[in-house]
Amino acid sequence: MTTGKRALIVDDSRSARVILSRMLEQHGLAVDTAESAEQALEYLHQQRPDVIFMDHLMPGMDGFQAVQVIKGDPQTATIPLMMYTSQEGELYVSQARALGAVGVLPKTVRPVDVSRVLYQLHLLPDRRQGRSALFDERAAAAQAAAAAAGGAEAAQPPTKATGVEVDAEAALTATGSWALPAAALSELQGGLRQSLQQLVRDQLAEQRRFMLATFEAFARRMSSELKEGIAKVPVPPTLEPVVPPPPPTPWWPVMLTALFAALPAALLGFLYWQSMQAQAGLARELVAAKAEAAAALQTARSAQSALAAGPATVAAAAPIAGPGRGAAPPGPLAVEYVPYGETPLANARLERLRGLAATLEAQGFRGRILIETFVGDFCLAGNAGDGFTVAATELPTQKCDLVGNPFDDGLSPAQRQSVAFANFVAMLGQRTAGAITVETVNAGRRNPVGYPEQGEGSTAGDWNTVAAQNNRVEFHLVPAA
Repeated sequence: MTTGKRALIVDDSRSARVILSRMLEQHGLAVDTAESAEQALEYLHQQRPDVIFMDHLMPGMDGFQAVQVIKGDPQTATIPLMMYTSQEGELYVSQARALGAVGVLPKTVRPVDVSRVLYQLHLLPDRRQGRSALFDERAAAAQAAAAAAGGAEAAQPPTKATGVEVDAEAALTATGSWALPAAALSELQGGLRQSLQQLVRDQLAEQRRFMLATFEAFARRMSSELKEGIAKVPVPPTLEPVVPPPPPTPWWPVMLTALFAALPAALLGFLYWQSMQAQAGLARELVAAKAEAAAALQTARSAQSALAAGPATVAAAAPIAGPGRGAAPPGPLAVEYVPYGETPLANARLERLRGLAATLEAQGFRGRILIETFVGDFCLAGNAGDGFTVAATELPTQKCDLVGNPFDDGLSPAQRQSVAFANFVAMLGQRTAGAITVETVNAGRRNPVGYPEQGEGSTAGDWNTVAAQNNRVEFHLVPAA
C-alpha cells in the first residue's frame, strides 16, 4: 500500500541508496535517487519530493553545500531534509541543524529509526489510528474464534483427537471467560504501550509550552514594572562646580620643559646617524653575498649537468658548495614520471634515489636531497564506488567520467612513499652520520606542460600524454652552508 509520498536519496554509494530505498518502500513511499549533489539540484528543478536524505561526503559539491543551496532557494526551502551519513557527534548534528537539516540519520540505520523519522515528518498515518483499527480487527477475530470454538464444542464431545478441546482450554482465562489469542494480545499490548507513550509525550510538550508562556508573561510584567519604577526615581539636581582661580606659573617649569624637549631631538639625531652607518654596512654585505651566491649557483649548475651525464661525471666534478637550507638549486637534477595508480615514492623513483645517493656519498657531498612530487590530472573512466582507471585512448575528453587524480589525492603523507623508500632514507642518514639527508615535499599541481582544450577533436590519449608528464617526481640538490 502506497502513501502517495515521495522521497529523494542523494548518495554516491549505490549500496547505501539501495538499503535506504528498500526501507522507505516498505512504508509505501516512492523513492528517487541521485548519485551527486549536482544531479539532485537538477532533479529539484523538475520534481518536488516530500523529504530528502542527503549524504555528506561526495565528489564535487558536498552535503553541507547542497543543503545551503536547497535552503537558500524559496522553491525548495520548505522540503524537510535529513543528513544520511556516517558522521557522528553533537557538533556535527548542531552544524547540520544550523544549516537547515531536521536531523541526522546514520548509515547503519535500522528500520525502527526510519519509521520514527517518517512519523516525526508526518509522512505516515497517525499511529493511534492504526492501533484502533488493529484493536477492532483483533477483537472481531477473537469473537469469531470464540464462536467457532463454542459451536464445535456443542456439536462434538471434547476429545484430544479433534484438537478443539486444546484450543478451547488455551482460550479460557482463570475466570472461565474467553480471551484474545496470545499473538493478538501481545500486539495489542505493544500498541497500547506506544499509544500511552505518545500521549505522555504530547502532554509533556503541552506542559512545556504552558510553562514557557507563563515565564514569558511574568518576564514581560517584571520588565514593565522595573521600567516604571526607574522612571519614578527622582533625579538629583546637578551642582555647578566651583572652579578655583589658577595659581601663578613659576619660571623654572618652562625651562625644564624646554630642556626635556631638546634631549629627544639630540637622541633621535644620534640614532639616525647610527642607522645610516648600519645601512652602509648592510649594503656592503649584500654585494658580497650576491657574489658568493652567483659562485654557488654556477657550481650547482655544473653539478646538475654532471649528474645528467652520469654518476662518473658527478664524482669527477668539483666539490659542491652553495647556499644553506633555505635556498634551492635552479632546477631539478633528475625527473622521474609516475604512472597513474602507482605510489609516487617507490619503484623507479627509489632506484634513482639509490643511484644518486651512492654517487654523492662517494664524492663526499654534504647537504640535502630535496624530492618534490607533483600531481597530474588524468582523463579517467569509472566511478567512486568501483574505482577509476585511465580512459581509452580514442575516447573524447568531453566524455571522461572524471578529470583529476583521486588516487594521489587520497594518499596520506605516510602513504606517498613505500616501506622500502622510508627504510632507505633512514639508513642513508645513519650511514652518513647526517651528512646527507632526504627531504620530501608534496608540491601539488604545478604543470610544466599545458593540457589541451577539451574540444571535439581532443581525445583521452592526447590528454593523458600531457598528464603523464605532469605526474612526476623531481630530485633537487641543496648543499649545506
